[in-house]
Amino acid sequence: MPRVIAVANQKGGVGKTTTAVNLAASLAVAERRVLLIDLDPQGNASSAFGVDKPALRDTVYNVLVDSTPMEACIVGTELTGLDLAPATTDLAGAEVELVSAVAREHRLSRALASLTTRYDYIIIDCPPSLGLLTLNALTAASSVLIPLQCEFYALEGMSHLLATTELIRTHLNRSLGIEGIVLTMYDRRNKLSYQVETEVLDYFRDLVFTTRIPRNVRLSESPSFGKPAVLYDVTAPGTVAYLELATELIQRSQAPSSHHASAGGAA
Repeated sequence: MPRVIAVANQKGGVGKTTTAVNLAASLAVAERRVLLIDLDPQGNASSAFGVDKPALRDTVYNVLVDSTPMEACIVGTELTGLDLAPATTDLAGAEVELVSAVAREHRLSRALASLTTRYDYIIIDCPPSLGLLTLNALTAASSVLIPLQCEFYALEGMSHLLATTELIRTHLNRSLGIEGIVLTMYDRRNKLSYQVETEVLDYFRDLVFTTRIPRNVRLSESPSFGKPAVLYDVTAPGTVAYLELATELIQRSQAPSSHHASAGGAA
């Protein structure tokens, strides 16, 4: 069974899509078979791989709304072992169209059922909200990975996200756990980064990944070239950090004792 990891945070601008894209790419570099699902109507994860969106016949929208098989929308990428399920702005309509649908929260999990032997990891890039799309992601996922920007406001939404995750665990997906918290846009010279890091470690302890993702211009530049950072500049500090994060994630997955925690325990 693949590990299905939802990269989620209802606050925008925390490095969520950057983390989803570059973690998926780094796992592929580590010779894992990876599917990245773009579940954000902005389609930024798709743009990060230079996808020609107008030329797409099927997208994640068709999977959720029309019950199109997931295999029909999957496209390959430049990286061996990494596939993408792309999204366009049409996906914004799914939030409305699924409201009256039967088993609306389980559309994505049912679509993934046919991929059980094809991938080692499925990474889902969630939209910056806790709406029906994110609900589908968390219902389908085995765990949620939370990128957390090293700023005060980023801390304020954590309790809401964890409470929502616990509700989903109770009512929709009993196996959902917290994969971990990744500190992003980290600057060792910034006192605030250190303060946020200290506070997060005090509350969440070993749920926090050791790897820190630094502020890095090359990470910001790579999407404009339609490439993940590892194909744009493999020596950049941000690229190296995501390669280290992938290694840490794999090691956690292989550890005898699980690092996962319920949302309630994390809160």
